[in-house]
Amino acid sequence: MKKIINTPKTFVNDMLHGIYLAHPDRLTYVDNDIHAMVKAHITPQKVGIVTGGGSGHLPLFLGYIGEGMLDGCSIGEVFQSPSTQQIISVTRAVSTGAGILYIYGNYGGDRLNFELAAETAETEDGIRIKSVVAMDDLAADRPENRRGVAGIFFIYKCAGAAAEEMATLDEVARIAQKAADNVRTMAVALSSCTIPRVGHPSFEINEDDMEIGIGIHGEPGVRRGQLMSAREIVHEMMEPILHDMSLPRNTDVAVLMNGLGGTPLEEQYIAFSHVHNILSGNGLKIFRAYVGEFATSLEMSGISISIFRLDDELKRLLSRPTDTSFFVQR
Repeated sequence: MKKIINTPKTFVNDMLHGIYLAHPDRLTYVDNDIHAMVKAHITPQKVGIVTGGGSGHLPLFLGYIGEGMLDGCSIGEVFQSPSTQQIISVTRAVSTGAGILYIYGNYGGDRLNFELAAETAETEDGIRIKSVVAMDDLAADRPENRRGVAGIFFIYKCAGAAAEEMATLDEVARIAQKAADNVRTMAVALSSCTIPRVGHPSFEINEDDMEIGIGIHGEPGVRRGQLMSAREIVHEMMEPILHDMSLPRNTDVAVLMNGLGGTPLEEQYIAFSHVHNILSGNGLKIFRAYVGEFATSLEMSGISISIFRLDDELKRLLSRPTDTSFFVQR
């Protein structure tokens, strides 16, 4: 294991201290817990949007706290859910009377802790809470088991824009669910990653192999085989997305070409060119394209592709300005 760290035990805390020091005008924490991160300046009477998840996925989840997106994030250890108490701390800190929307991925620990936090905040604090669960990963065996992966970015973006417009909690939750229902993701990995506390790769994969459908924690994909060309990889990833979404010609979509942590931008743009060709060949129109690292898995080599079906409402919200520590859109 070769990493620029102090010790595996302090990896997450050291990372969080660095983020707070780099963005003191944007981010702070509450209840003396650096794992309970919130915006430095909370907008009064605005619906608060709270997320959370394990570390190791920067800029997901905490990187999207800021104007036009999220208000707070509870942060777990690497690939581990944050605690119920950390979620409650963030919830109370960003609540200004308009209600709170939870957005989180479809993972057992996250679901349990967010559900317990919602129950506690509603019962003890009278905070009205609604939840939307991201389930965009097509690689799961059944729809109800779909994981929340990079496509959660679009849910954050549209829900955050609606909240910034001072929409009600019910309206922000409706927008978030609409976004969640219209995004699909597939990933491919060429290598594993190493969790600092573990000290060895999460899984083994041969030098000339790839795995289609890998999860962001190294969960098994749908097929492992010999590495193919970028064109062939993208074709295999796009086929289930387009089949599942059944997009009519002339539909507007947004594309998220996401690096998993160890893939150069050059390779991401090569892959995006093939995504563009496939979408164009199916009569689909790319309204916006995002290329870069949006949801990583430490140093895993690979990419994910998310396709987001748009209508006029979602196009407007997606286009609104956003200003966070890790993502800015003018």
